[in-house]
Amino acid sequence: MVTGDPGAESVFLWTKERKGVARRGAGPEDSKLGPGGGLGVHICTGPVAIRGAEPGDVLEVRILDVAPRPSANPKFRGRTFGSNAAAWWGYHYNDMLDGKKREVVTIYEVDASGERDWAKAVYSFPWPGVTDPDGREHPTIDYPGLPVDHTKTKRRFDVLKGIRVPIRPHFGTMGVAPAEADMVNSIPPSYTGGNIDNWRIGKGATLYYPVAVPGALFSVGDPHASQGDSELCGTAIECSLTGTFQFVLHKKRDLAGTSLEALDFPMIETSEDWVLSGFSYPNYLKDLGPDAQNAIFQKSSIDLAMRDAFRKMRQFLMQAKGLTEDEAISLMSVAVDFGITQVVDGNWGVHAIVKKSIFSERAV
Repeated sequence: MVTGDPGAESVFLWTKERKGVARRGAGPEDSKLGPGGGLGVHICTGPVAIRGAEPGDVLEVRILDVAPRPSANPKFRGRTFGSNAAAWWGYHYNDMLDGKKREVVTIYEVDASGERDWAKAVYSFPWPGVTDPDGREHPTIDYPGLPVDHTKTKRRFDVLKGIRVPIRPHFGTMGVAPAEADMVNSIPPSYTGGNIDNWRIGKGATLYYPVAVPGALFSVGDPHASQGDSELCGTAIECSLTGTFQFVLHKKRDLAGTSLEALDFPMIETSEDWVLSGFSYPNYLKDLGPDAQNAIFQKSSIDLAMRDAFRKMRQFLMQAKGLTEDEAISLMSVAVDFGITQVVDGNWGVHAIVKKSIFSERAV
């Protein structure tokens, strides 16, 4: 996925002499794992400053296109590859049938020409443990971009034979900067978006974010070829994508009386649905105090995320659609779908989906 592709090589380069990206994460520079400590594993483009954006505004981001980025290696022309790691932070890790904890990486091939809308597994291998070029031991997948010595891996080439995985390219991490911290772990999502990991954030979707800092500071990354709700084992098909975006800034002074007036959370709009994202802690950086970026990983629950998704959908139905609280509660029970977005990002997520069509006869 890297060799022979200058763009990928520039990011992942790591030898004894040189490291393409030195700091990898929001942790301390002198972390025992390496600079940054791996507290934020995502390769992101940004931050992009939006001219005129101020706290209290809403940034609308339209995803005009998302496409797999073809490998630049001539050997793999028209194809690209992605990896799925069933890792130690996955929901499954402490619940294996034989009781043996293990990390397994599966490599998928994706058609970048557009002729095939499904991915297929190529091979898998158990994580062999890695000694990085700086001499640090990594018995688990605990630091971004670790070079794997494939003379030490045992590849299984008959994995998932005959199975086609539908691709739905999307960005797992997309959002604006929070006001509460200057350097933020990219793993837990929050009120300004971030690592929401919802496969619906793909081509044709529109995202709305409350602006928390001057310029908004938009970033996007964590591209996925496909992912199921929950991202259960810890990752999706992590790959390389090219996205085209359009930004629309809604000033605070113009929001009164609109569906965006009370927006204080990330919201997804597709051609058919409104999708609201609930988290265990809506603003964990504020809610959990000075140690929030560590504490969040011990405090998440689906119950808390469900409660937040319910409250956000209630707010949306009352504020944007003019329903009473009693009407909103009834509608949520009979027409709103709640699903588990992810249980692997520290700040767990539940999404609430309401169809636009149910409001077709309503004036508001």
